[in-house]
Amino acid sequence: MGVLRFSGPDAVAFLQGQVSNDTAPLSRGAPVLAAHSTPQGRVLAVLHLLPHSSGILAVLPRDVAASTLERLRRFVLRAKVKIEDVSAELDVVGIHGSALLAAAAVEAPGATGYVEKHGVGVGRVRWDAAPACTSERYWLIGDSASIASLALGDDPERIERNWRLGDIRDGQPQVYAATSELFVAQMLNLDLIGGISFSKGCYTGQEIIARTQHLGRIKRRMSRLRLPPGSWSMGQAIRLADGRAGRLTELARIDNGFEALAVLSLDAGAPDSDTGSADAIAAEELALPYRVG
Repeated sequence: MGVLRFSGPDAVAFLQGQVSNDTAPLSRGAPVLAAHSTPQGRVLAVLHLLPHSSGILAVLPRDVAASTLERLRRFVLRAKVKIEDVSAELDVVGIHGSALLAAAAVEAPGATGYVEKHGVGVGRVRWDAAPACTSERYWLIGDSASIASLALGDDPERIERNWRLGDIRDGQPQVYAATSELFVAQMLNLDLIGGISFSKGCYTGQEIIARTQHLGRIKRRMSRLRLPPGSWSMGQAIRLADGRAGRLTELARIDNGFEALAVLSLDAGAPDSDTGSADAIAAEELALPYRVG
Protein backbone atom coordinates (compact mmCIF):
# COMPACT_ATOMS: atom_id res chain seq x y z
CA MET A 1 0.00 0.00 0.00
CA GLY A 2 1.02 3.59 -0.55
CA VAL A 3 0.45 6.62 1.68
CA LEU A 4 -0.38 10.23 0.81
CA ARG A 5 -0.15 12.92 3.51
CA PHE A 6 -2.30 16.05 3.66
CA SER A 7 -0.89 18.65 6.06
CA GLY A 8 -1.66 22.27 6.80
CA PRO A 9 -4.59 24.17 8.37
CA ASP A 10 -6.89 23.53 5.39
CA ALA A 11 -6.23 19.78 5.04
CA VAL A 12 -9.61 18.56 6.30
CA ALA A 13 -11.54 21.29 4.44
CA PHE A 14 -9.64 20.57 1.23
CA LEU A 15 -10.50 16.87 1.40
CA GLN A 16 -14.12 17.76 2.11
CA GLY A 17 -14.29 19.22 -1.39
CA GLN A 18 -12.56 16.29 -3.05
CA VAL A 19 -13.84 13.00 -1.61
CA SER A 20 -17.21 11.29 -1.37
CA ASN A 21 -17.54 11.15 2.41
CA ASP A 22 -17.84 13.76 5.15
CA THR A 23 -14.36 14.48 6.48
CA ALA A 24 -15.54 16.12 9.73
CA PRO A 25 -14.89 12.91 11.76
CA LEU A 26 -11.17 13.30 11.01
CA SER A 27 -11.16 16.41 13.20
CA ARG A 28 -12.60 14.27 16.01
CA GLY A 29 -9.86 11.66 15.61
CA ALA A 30 -11.85 9.10 13.63
CA PRO A 31 -10.87 7.39 10.35
CA VAL A 32 -12.94 7.93 7.20
CA LEU A 33 -13.54 5.73 4.15
CA ALA A 34 -14.07 7.68 0.92
CA ALA A 35 -13.69 7.67 -2.84
CA HIS A 36 -11.83 10.22 -4.92
CA SER A 37 -13.54 10.49 -8.29
CA THR A 38 -13.31 12.28 -11.62
CA PRO A 39 -15.79 15.09 -12.42
CA GLN A 40 -17.68 12.39 -14.35
CA GLY A 41 -18.11 10.42 -11.11
CA ARG A 42 -15.70 7.59 -11.96
CA VAL A 43 -13.68 6.38 -8.96
CA LEU A 44 -9.96 7.06 -9.27
CA ALA A 45 -9.05 5.66 -5.84
CA VAL A 46 -10.61 4.40 -2.64
CA LEU A 47 -9.00 6.17 0.32
CA HIS A 48 -8.73 5.08 3.95
CA LEU A 49 -8.17 8.42 5.67
CA LEU A 50 -6.44 8.32 9.07
CA PRO A 51 -6.04 11.31 11.46
CA HIS A 52 -2.29 10.87 11.98
CA SER A 53 -0.29 13.30 14.12
CA SER A 54 1.71 14.46 11.07
CA GLY A 55 -1.39 15.18 8.98
CA ILE A 56 -4.26 13.31 7.36
CA LEU A 57 -2.91 10.08 5.87
CA ALA A 58 -4.60 8.42 2.91
CA VAL A 59 -3.88 4.70 2.56
CA LEU A 60 -4.32 3.43 -1.01
CA PRO A 61 -2.63 1.00 -3.45
CA ARG A 62 0.81 2.13 -4.53
CA ASP A 63 -0.02 1.76 -8.21
CA VAL A 64 -2.57 4.60 -8.01
CA ALA A 65 -0.77 6.76 -5.43
CA ALA A 66 1.23 8.89 -7.90
CA SER A 67 -1.72 9.55 -10.23
CA THR A 68 -4.00 10.39 -7.28
CA LEU A 69 -1.41 12.81 -5.89
CA GLU A 70 -1.07 14.54 -9.28
CA ARG A 71 -4.83 14.96 -9.72
CA LEU A 72 -5.43 16.25 -6.18
CA ARG A 73 -2.66 18.82 -6.46
CA ARG A 74 -4.53 20.43 -9.35
CA PHE A 75 -7.30 21.46 -6.96
CA VAL A 76 -5.12 23.00 -4.23
CA LEU A 77 -5.23 26.57 -5.64
CA ARG A 78 -5.17 28.89 -2.58
CA ALA A 79 -5.88 26.22 0.04
CA LYS A 80 -3.28 26.00 2.81
CA VAL A 81 -2.59 22.32 2.33
CA LYS A 82 0.50 20.36 1.35
CA ILE A 83 0.09 16.96 -0.35
CA GLU A 84 2.99 14.52 -0.34
CA ASP A 85 3.61 10.89 -1.26
CA VAL A 86 5.17 9.48 1.92
CA SER A 87 5.07 5.81 0.87
CA ALA A 88 8.85 5.61 1.26
CA GLU A 89 8.69 7.01 4.81
CA LEU A 90 5.77 5.09 6.28
CA ASP A 91 5.02 1.36 6.21
CA VAL A 92 1.47 -0.02 6.24
CA VAL A 93 0.51 -3.43 7.63
CA GLY A 94 -2.89 -5.06 8.06
CA ILE A 95 -3.75 -7.04 11.19
CA HIS A 96 -6.75 -9.28 11.79
CA GLY A 97 -8.20 -9.34 15.31
CA SER A 98 -7.52 -7.69 18.64
CA ALA A 99 -5.61 -10.79 19.81
CA LEU A 100 -2.92 -10.15 17.18
CA LEU A 101 -2.81 -6.50 18.19
CA ALA A 102 -2.20 -7.58 21.77
CA ALA A 103 0.47 -10.06 20.66
CA ALA A 104 2.21 -7.26 18.78
CA ALA A 105 1.99 -5.11 21.94
CA VAL A 106 -0.17 -2.55 20.13
CA GLU A 107 -3.17 -0.88 21.73
CA ALA A 108 -6.55 -1.34 20.05
CA PRO A 109 -8.36 1.86 19.10
CA GLY A 110 -11.25 2.94 21.28
CA ALA A 111 -14.55 4.59 20.45
CA THR A 112 -13.13 6.84 17.72
CA GLY A 113 -11.58 3.93 15.80
CA TYR A 114 -8.06 5.38 15.77
CA VAL A 115 -5.19 5.53 18.25
CA GLU A 116 -1.53 6.47 17.94
CA LYS A 117 1.21 5.60 20.40
CA HIS A 118 4.96 5.05 20.29
CA GLY A 119 5.13 6.06 16.63
CA VAL A 120 2.50 3.57 15.41
CA GLY A 121 -1.00 4.59 14.31
CA VAL A 122 -3.79 2.00 14.50
CA GLY A 123 -7.01 2.54 12.56
CA ARG A 124 -9.96 0.19 12.53
CA VAL A 125 -11.22 -0.73 9.06
CA ARG A 126 -14.90 -0.02 8.34
CA TRP A 127 -15.45 1.44 11.79
CA ASP A 128 -19.21 1.90 12.35
CA ALA A 129 -19.82 1.49 8.62
CA ALA A 130 -21.49 -1.91 8.23
CA PRO A 131 -22.88 -3.27 11.52
CA ALA A 132 -23.37 -6.74 10.03
CA CYS A 133 -19.63 -7.04 9.46
CA THR A 134 -18.11 -8.59 12.56
CA SER A 135 -14.49 -8.94 11.46
CA GLU A 136 -11.89 -6.93 13.35
CA ARG A 137 -9.27 -5.59 10.98
CA TYR A 138 -6.82 -2.77 11.59
CA TRP A 139 -4.35 -0.66 9.66
CA LEU A 140 -0.98 -0.25 11.38
CA ILE A 141 1.09 2.64 10.07
CA GLY A 142 4.47 3.99 11.12
CA ASP A 143 8.08 4.38 10.07
CA SER A 144 10.00 1.26 9.08
CA ALA A 145 11.81 0.93 12.41
CA SER A 146 8.59 1.18 14.43
CA ILE A 147 6.75 -1.37 12.29
CA ALA A 148 9.76 -3.72 12.20
CA SER A 149 9.86 -3.73 16.00
CA LEU A 150 6.36 -5.24 16.23
CA ALA A 151 5.92 -8.99 16.70
CA LEU A 152 3.70 -9.48 13.66
CA GLY A 153 4.58 -13.16 13.33
CA ASP A 154 3.95 -13.61 9.62
CA ASP A 155 5.63 -13.10 6.25
CA PRO A 156 4.66 -10.15 4.01
CA GLU A 157 3.18 -12.28 1.21
CA ARG A 158 0.92 -14.14 3.60
CA ILE A 159 -0.12 -10.89 5.30
CA GLU A 160 -1.08 -9.40 1.93
CA ARG A 161 -2.98 -12.51 0.80
CA ASN A 162 -4.92 -12.66 4.08
CA TRP A 163 -5.68 -8.94 3.88
CA ARG A 164 -7.02 -9.23 0.35
CA LEU A 165 -9.15 -12.19 1.45
CA GLY A 166 -10.43 -10.12 4.38
CA ASP A 167 -11.41 -7.31 2.00
CA ILE A 168 -13.27 -9.80 -0.19
CA ARG A 169 -15.17 -11.42 2.67
CA ASP A 170 -16.04 -8.02 4.18
CA GLY A 171 -17.14 -6.67 0.80
CA GLN A 172 -14.57 -3.88 1.12
CA PRO A 173 -13.81 -2.42 -2.35
CA GLN A 174 -10.41 -1.44 -3.63
CA VAL A 175 -9.36 0.28 -6.84
CA TYR A 176 -6.08 -0.48 -8.58
CA ALA A 177 -4.54 0.95 -11.74
CA ALA A 178 -6.33 -1.72 -13.81
CA THR A 179 -9.75 -0.64 -12.49
CA SER A 180 -9.27 3.08 -11.92
CA GLU A 181 -11.97 5.22 -13.63
CA LEU A 182 -14.15 2.20 -14.46
CA PHE A 183 -16.85 2.50 -11.80
CA VAL A 184 -19.13 5.00 -10.11
CA ALA A 185 -18.90 4.78 -6.30
CA GLN A 186 -22.22 2.93 -5.88
CA MET A 187 -21.04 0.16 -8.22
CA LEU A 188 -18.37 -0.54 -5.58
CA ASN A 189 -21.05 -0.63 -2.84
CA LEU A 190 -19.51 2.38 -1.13
CA ASP A 191 -22.98 3.73 -0.39
CA LEU A 192 -23.74 0.50 1.53
CA ILE A 193 -20.70 0.58 3.81
CA GLY A 194 -20.55 4.23 4.82
CA GLY A 195 -18.20 5.51 2.11
CA ILE A 196 -20.50 8.23 0.74
CA SER A 197 -22.24 11.15 2.41
CA PHE A 198 -25.36 12.40 0.59
CA SER A 199 -25.83 15.34 2.95
CA LYS A 200 -22.43 17.03 2.70
CA GLY A 201 -21.67 19.86 0.31
CA CYS A 202 -20.27 19.68 -3.20
CA TYR A 203 -17.18 17.66 -4.10
CA THR A 204 -15.59 16.47 -7.31
CA GLY A 205 -17.90 13.92 -8.95
CA GLN A 206 -20.77 14.69 -6.55
CA GLU A 207 -23.33 15.55 -9.24
CA ILE A 208 -23.05 12.16 -10.96
CA ILE A 209 -22.90 10.18 -7.71
CA ALA A 210 -25.98 11.98 -6.32
CA ARG A 211 -27.90 11.59 -9.58
CA THR A 212 -27.09 7.88 -9.68
CA GLN A 213 -28.43 7.48 -6.15
CA HIS A 214 -31.61 9.52 -6.41
CA LEU A 215 -32.70 8.48 -9.89
CA GLY A 216 -32.23 4.77 -9.14
CA ARG A 217 -29.95 4.08 -12.08
CA ILE A 218 -27.52 1.73 -10.34
CA LYS A 219 -27.24 -1.01 -12.93
CA ARG A 220 -24.11 -2.71 -11.60
CA ARG A 221 -23.09 -3.76 -8.11
CA MET A 222 -20.11 -5.47 -6.51
CA SER A 223 -20.54 -9.17 -5.69
CA ARG A 224 -18.40 -11.82 -4.01
CA LEU A 225 -17.48 -14.89 -6.03
CA ARG A 226 -15.62 -18.19 -5.76
CA LEU A 227 -13.66 -18.82 -8.95
CA PRO A 228 -12.12 -22.09 -10.18
CA PRO A 229 -8.34 -22.39 -10.61
CA GLY A 230 -7.12 -20.33 -13.54
CA SER A 231 -5.23 -17.25 -14.69
CA TRP A 232 -7.31 -14.43 -13.23
CA SER A 233 -6.30 -10.78 -13.12
CA MET A 234 -7.58 -7.50 -11.72
CA GLY A 235 -9.87 -5.76 -14.18
CA GLN A 236 -10.45 -8.94 -16.20
CA ALA A 237 -13.80 -9.12 -17.97
CA ILE A 238 -15.98 -12.03 -16.88
CA ARG A 239 -19.44 -13.39 -17.66
CA LEU A 240 -21.36 -15.70 -15.34
CA ALA A 241 -23.44 -18.67 -16.43
CA ASP A 242 -26.64 -16.69 -15.74
CA GLY A 243 -25.57 -14.02 -18.23
CA ARG A 244 -24.46 -11.28 -15.83
CA ALA A 245 -21.22 -9.64 -16.91
CA GLY A 246 -18.62 -7.44 -15.28
CA ARG A 247 -15.02 -7.08 -14.16
CA LEU A 248 -12.89 -8.48 -11.34
CA THR A 249 -11.85 -5.92 -8.75
CA GLU A 250 -10.11 -8.06 -6.09
CA LEU A 251 -8.57 -11.55 -5.98
CA ALA A 252 -7.16 -13.88 -3.33
CA ARG A 253 -6.03 -17.47 -3.74
CA ILE A 254 -7.71 -20.15 -1.61
CA ASP A 255 -7.07 -23.89 -1.43
CA ASN A 256 -9.40 -24.84 -4.29
CA GLY A 257 -9.25 -21.78 -6.50
CA PHE A 258 -9.84 -18.08 -5.78
CA GLU A 259 -12.22 -15.81 -3.97
CA ALA A 260 -12.93 -12.52 -5.70
CA LEU A 261 -14.95 -9.35 -5.80
CA ALA A 262 -16.43 -8.32 -9.12
CA VAL A 263 -18.65 -5.48 -10.30
CA LEU A 264 -21.45 -7.23 -12.21
CA SER A 265 -24.52 -6.11 -14.12
CA LEU A 266 -27.70 -6.63 -12.11
CA ASP A 267 -29.70 -7.84 -15.11
CA ALA A 268 -28.63 -11.01 -16.85
CA GLY A 269 -29.67 -9.83 -20.28
CA ALA A 270 -28.33 -6.29 -20.05
CA PRO A 271 -25.67 -5.48 -22.67
CA ASP A 272 -22.33 -4.45 -21.21
CA SER A 273 -19.98 -2.69 -23.60
CA ASP A 274 -17.22 -2.68 -20.97
CA THR A 275 -16.86 -6.47 -20.87
CA GLY A 276 -17.19 -7.43 -24.52
CA SER A 277 -17.95 -11.05 -25.32
CA ALA A 278 -16.25 -12.90 -22.45
CA ASP A 279 -17.04 -16.62 -22.23
CA ALA A 280 -19.27 -17.80 -19.38
CA ILE A 281 -17.36 -19.12 -16.36
CA ALA A 282 -18.28 -21.56 -13.58
CA ALA A 283 -18.33 -19.16 -10.62
CA GLU A 284 -20.24 -19.52 -7.36
CA GLU A 285 -21.76 -16.39 -5.86
CA LEU A 286 -21.07 -16.01 -2.12
CA ALA A 287 -22.76 -13.94 0.55
CA LEU A 288 -21.59 -10.48 1.64
CA PRO A 289 -22.01 -9.24 5.23
CA TYR A 290 -24.41 -6.54 4.08
CA ARG A 291 -27.50 -6.42 1.87
CA VAL A 292 -27.01 -5.56 -1.80
CA GLY A 293 -30.02 -4.35 -3.81
